[in-house]
Amino acid sequence: MSTNITARLQGSLSGAGKDKPGADGSGRRRLTYPVVLLLVAGGLVFLSALRAITDVDDLTSYGQYSAALGWAVPIGLAGLGGLWAERAGVINIGLEGMMMLGTFAAGWIGWQHGPWAAVAAGILGGALGGLVHAVATVTFGVDHIVSGVAVNILALGMVQFLAKLWFGAPGSDAASQGGNDKQSPPIDDMPTFTVPGLADWLASVEKHEWFLVSDTAGILRAACDNVSWVTLLAVLLFVGTYVVLWRTAFGLRLRSCGESPVAAESLGVNVYTYKYAAVVVSGALAGLGGAFLAVYVHHYQENQTGGRGYVGLATMIFGNWRPGGVAMGAGLFGFMDGSQLRGGGPTIHALLLVAALLLAGYAVWKFRGGNRTAAAVALVVAVLTATWYALTDTVPLELVEASPYLTTLLVLSLAAQRLRTPKTIGKPYRRGQGA
Repeated sequence: MSTNITARLQGSLSGAGKDKPGADGSGRRRLTYPVVLLLVAGGLVFLSALRAITDVDDLTSYGQYSAALGWAVPIGLAGLGGLWAERAGVINIGLEGMMMLGTFAAGWIGWQHGPWAAVAAGILGGALGGLVHAVATVTFGVDHIVSGVAVNILALGMVQFLAKLWFGAPGSDAASQGGNDKQSPPIDDMPTFTVPGLADWLASVEKHEWFLVSDTAGILRAACDNVSWVTLLAVLLFVGTYVVLWRTAFGLRLRSCGESPVAAESLGVNVYTYKYAAVVVSGALAGLGGAFLAVYVHHYQENQTGGRGYVGLATMIFGNWRPGGVAMGAGLFGFMDGSQLRGGGPTIHALLLVAALLLAGYAVWKFRGGNRTAAAVALVVAVLTATWYALTDTVPLELVEASPYLTTLLVLSLAAQRLRTPKTIGKPYRRGQGA
């Protein structure tokens, strides 16, 4: 019986993608592993050439990519959380609030019981926010956007109130340990891992500054030298998400709830249960991202998430609701975040040249497609960007600080042209409505 339901759901989902030609329903061919490897190799050569031309070592340095990896984790986990909810048909813009709950819970438990307890508490805090969103949207049919905004506002008020009550109360243990109204007492260091031998060898190769070889060594070293165990957990969660949602009957049924809940219900799927599961998992992943932030800087701070829940939504859209795409988007935004925090004026300045080249390529693509207005606009912006790069040596600090958010806007504007959203995302569903 279960096999028959799974087969029929597969047919239903296949039909859902036939409105747009292509192996993945998006009008584009799927990338094969050889093509992906060629793209990675081409990207490494491009970065190496850019580093040699601009003489900006941070473009391929271990320090830059180690920081990028650290800041990519919370953004990627938020994006992955959004993917779970929206694949089941529930819009979750409450990810920011769920991350806040995760950071606060991690700070509250972490200073008393250590970093691993902080991680567990962050997951539970985010899951609680996801449960509130699920009750509002799935059970009571509240508009998903309204509910998500409410979760964000509720979480912000809650963590600010509880921080004053638990961290800043005069004479309390937390206050005596360094807590106050806006932050928790410090959390112990999270253990890290280093691959023996390999990390040292890559460090020695990076120092030689050989074209491509040293650049690749610097980037690879970030993945095996002084890496948090939570980062490894995040990688496993990305792989696990792909396996669960695209390679199991559970994932097939969950995705069917976002494509055609009426058809799923007719085949015996309890749509409410799957939507609840998806949104709670979504909140738990966002909470884990928030916990990572608290553990990464060793305490909870007010406004610690800094809009990363919203940036996580951008990575989900950029990634077209696929784990691999979310990971790529998180890496991009993590790189920009890392550049900002390392005072990366020269790095962002070098990326102006990249932006000019990409805009020029975009202009050519649009011109060949017959959209001459868009091609002309892109070409003008490309020329202005290239001129800016040629006439300056760095960029203002204010632009460096704004670079993650400017990148978000640019990525969303480009990604919007190739999206294939779940068919019933954000639409109200009531049990038995197809009868």
